[in-house]
Amino acid sequence: MTMVRMDTVVERATGWLARHSIDVLRISVGLVFFGFGVLKFFPGVSPAQELAVRTLEKLSMGILSGEGALLTTAIAECVVGITMITGKLLKLGLVVLAASLVGILSPLVLFFTDLFPGAPTLEAQYILKDIVLAAAGLVIAARALGARLVAGT
Repeated sequence: MTMVRMDTVVERATGWLARHSIDVLRISVGLVFFGFGVLKFFPGVSPAQELAVRTLEKLSMGILSGEGALLTTAIAECVVGITMITGKLLKLGLVVLAASLVGILSPLVLFFTDLFPGAPTLEAQYILKDIVLAAAGLVIAARALGARLVAGT
């Protein structure tokens, strides 16, 4: 009797996860991007401000710098956040996410020796955790492009 109930619980949980887990992931990623993006609208508040500006200056070959680089980053991160949270214009948000992730992860190449003078700096650790956001973006993109997570038998 207990085994039947446990099977039912597992089956129901599996079904719920198949139906909702990617939406939970999408909203969570959206909240992270929106939260970090909003911080960048207030100079001196974001712990990633200096690195974000330095990276965008380098990637844009000096076209964007200082406050312009920070504002661009803030807007991009908020767009990603809003589209992920709402699910509206999601494909646009995923394109912005892909471009943002290039910028977010590029310091690993551009400033490697600064980030890893031996042990990873706090900035390096900050960037490395973004690998999880990139993987989450892939799952969200797969769903947006038609893939479905279904409970197996």
